[in-house]
Amino acid sequence: MNVQSVTALVTTLVVLVIVVVFINIRRHAHEAREYAPVQGTAYRYRAILFWVMIVVGLPITVYLLRDLPYATAATAPEVVNATGSQWNWDLDKEEFTTGQIVEFNVTSTDVNHGFGLYDQNGTLLAQTQAMPGYINRLTYQFTTPGTYKVMCLEYCGLVHHDMILDLTVADGNGGSNE
Repeated sequence: MNVQSVTALVTTLVVLVIVVVFINIRRHAHEAREYAPVQGTAYRYRAILFWVMIVVGLPITVYLLRDLPYATAATAPEVVNATGSQWNWDLDKEEFTTGQIVEFNVTSTDVNHGFGLYDQNGTLLAQTQAMPGYINRLTYQFTTPGTYKVMCLEYCGLVHHDMILDLTVADGNGGSNE
């Protein structure tokens, strides 16, 4: 069972509990009751709920955190500074090889830009924001040779649609490009 399945299951159970509680409250809302018995019942429910959360939550937490610490890359990534400006991208390097792990340090000189990395089919592979005065780090490993595109994902002005940069990825095994 993967993390998304566990999360969906837990969310569904929590929503069901909330629905049952609201139905119960709605059903008994018209009844006038003394405060002391209601308070005692609430305290009992709170104690039961606390222990249920411990008994259920602790194993779920341990299960979801079992893979920590996450594995680190065998080699340090190549750091490439990527700066967005109206209306172009400026990268330290535009040629890479397959298997290479690249860390893009993305920033902007003027307005917010969206740094989107696309493959040859136009599929968005990775993205982050380019913001003035701040560096976002985006790590990506190229697996297929070819021409990739960096495109702006956030409207940044008149020539936003033309804010495209081509990256070339060569076969790291000595083969040729597509």
